[in-house]
Amino acid sequence: MQYDQLIWIILAAVVACIVAASVIITVSNRRGVDRQPPVEQLPSEPSVEVPAEPEVGLEVPEAAGSRLTWLRRRLSGSNNALARGLADLLSRDRLDEETWDDFEATLISSDLGVAPTTELITNLRRELAIDGITEPARAADVLRRELVKLVDPSMDRSLNLTGTDGKPAVVMVVGVNGTGKTTTVGKLARVLVAEHKSVLLGAADTFRAAAAEQLSTWGERVGVETVRGVEGADPASVAFQSVERGIAAQVDVVLIDTAGRLHTKTGLMDELGKVKRVTEKLAPVGEVLLVLDATTGQNGLVQARIFAEVVKVTGIVLTKLDGSAKGGIVVQVQRELGVPVKLIGLGEGVDDLAPFDPEQFVNGLMGN
Repeated sequence: MQYDQLIWIILAAVVACIVAASVIITVSNRRGVDRQPPVEQLPSEPSVEVPAEPEVGLEVPEAAGSRLTWLRRRLSGSNNALARGLADLLSRDRLDEETWDDFEATLISSDLGVAPTTELITNLRRELAIDGITEPARAADVLRRELVKLVDPSMDRSLNLTGTDGKPAVVMVVGVNGTGKTTTVGKLARVLVAEHKSVLLGAADTFRAAAAEQLSTWGERVGVETVRGVEGADPASVAFQSVERGIAAQVDVVLIDTAGRLHTKTGLMDELGKVKRVTEKLAPVGEVLLVLDATTGQNGLVQARIFAEVVKVTGIVLTKLDGSAKGGIVVQVQRELGVPVKLIGLGEGVDDLAPFDPEQFVNGLMGN
């Protein structure tokens, strides 16, 4: 073998040894890593949904508690016929027969009704006679107590806003045009938003061109979605789609505004019944609120009777109790329908709708 060939054989052997050693070291290291105990799996942090920042420009509705206070002040400062009658009675130097006759006439003219008026005066005169009270100032407490009894604080005035089977609560709002029905739906949405409830509006008044637009505007101001159809669309279909959307969006309450043409339109009454039946294919209607304009007096009672025959009214919303309103309608309509006044509105402010409270109402009438 030549010397040069020997050198090349030795070099090849050295290289082979180096490569073999490198492979052995690499495998050894890899096995060492594989033999290390696994790192303990730490529990993942719970996902936290960061609430979205409120949209710029959204209004913050006033809380119901503060509304009651200034609504009472506005009621006492109005020229409500019943409030005037009470003030006149309490301003007399002495309670004689002429005073009682005048007071009785005032109560009847304030839409309190003959039977409630007779009941109030009979009880009031009896209480005052037992205690020997003839001075109006001392009679004020007795009068206040009897008025509260007449308005009936025992009635349940809470709104049924509890959904079933994970579905939203559904509230239908009915009433003739001109009573402030659509506006009331918008204001009620503000009340519920102030109570931190999620709300969806259904514009089922498809006969009045401006109704859906008006309702949408109310919703947009507080970040509430409105479901609406084309003008003249089937109201029951819009109501159905509203509840369907409310279920999908998992909202707390769906408020449905309905058509309010004249109560003498038989077709409208049938349509309201259909809206309720179709809606309840998806979720029960927990509340049917009838909106009445307090200034209409006896006409309001006629409306109330007809609506109650078609859809089971569960509560009354009395609007426009300021101005020339006759506050006695509160007692009359409750006795007529056997359902409570649940909400009261004074004036045109966006937050002037509040839960009706008998004692607050009477305090307002008496200027307390």
